[in-house]
Amino acid sequence: MVEYFVNGGPFMWPILILLIAGLAISGERFYSLMMSSTNTKELFDNVIQSLDNDGIDNTIELCNNTPGPVAAIFHAGLSRFHRGLREVEKAVQDAGGLEMSFLEKNMIWMNAVITIAPMLGFTGTVAGMVKAFDAIAAANDISPAVVAGGISQALLTTAFGLIVAMIIQIFQNFFVSMIDKLILDMEENSVKFMDQLHLEYEKLAQS
Repeated sequence: MVEYFVNGGPFMWPILILLIAGLAISGERFYSLMMSSTNTKELFDNVIQSLDNDGIDNTIELCNNTPGPVAAIFHAGLSRFHRGLREVEKAVQDAGGLEMSFLEKNMIWMNAVITIAPMLGFTGTVAGMVKAFDAIAAANDISPAVVAGGISQALLTTAFGLIVAMIIQIFQNFFVSMIDKLILDMEENSVKFMDQLHLEYEKLAQS
C-alpha cells in the first residue's frame, strides 16, 4: 500500500489529507448524533408525569438535564409556558430549527470531501498522462517501459480519489439516515407536546 501511495505521485498527499479530514468529521458527527439519540417515548412520558406531579419548574429542570434535541425543544416550550400557547409554539418552532441546524452541522464538509477527492484524483491522472507523454518525447520511443510510470501514477490517483469518496459517502449516507430519524422524532414529539400543553392550559383555566 505504501508503495502504491509513493508511486501515485504528489497528488496522493492532498487525497490522503482529505481522507483524514473526512474520517475526523465522521467521528465528530457519529459522537454528536449518538449523544443526540435518546428514548423519546420515555422522555415524553417522564415530562408529562413531571408536569402532572412536580410542576413546570421541575419539568424544565428535567428537560435541561436530558441530552438530545427533543429535550431541548421541550425545554424551550416550557420556558415560555407562562407567556401563553402562542409564545410556546413559537419557541418550539425556533428551537426545532436550531436543533436541525445542529444535527446537520459539518455535513457540508463531508460533501466537500466526496466532491474534491475524485477531482484531485482526476487531476493526478492528467498529471500522470502528461508525465507519460513527456517521457515519450524525451526517449523518442513509445514502448510500455517508457510510459509505464506516468500511466501508473494516473491510474493510482484516480483509484485513491474514488476510494476516499466512496468511504466518506458511506458514512454520509449513514449519518443522513440518523438525522432523518431524529428530525422525525422531533416533529412527532413536538406535535404531541403541544397537544399536551393545550390540555394543561385547559386544566389551569378550569381551576
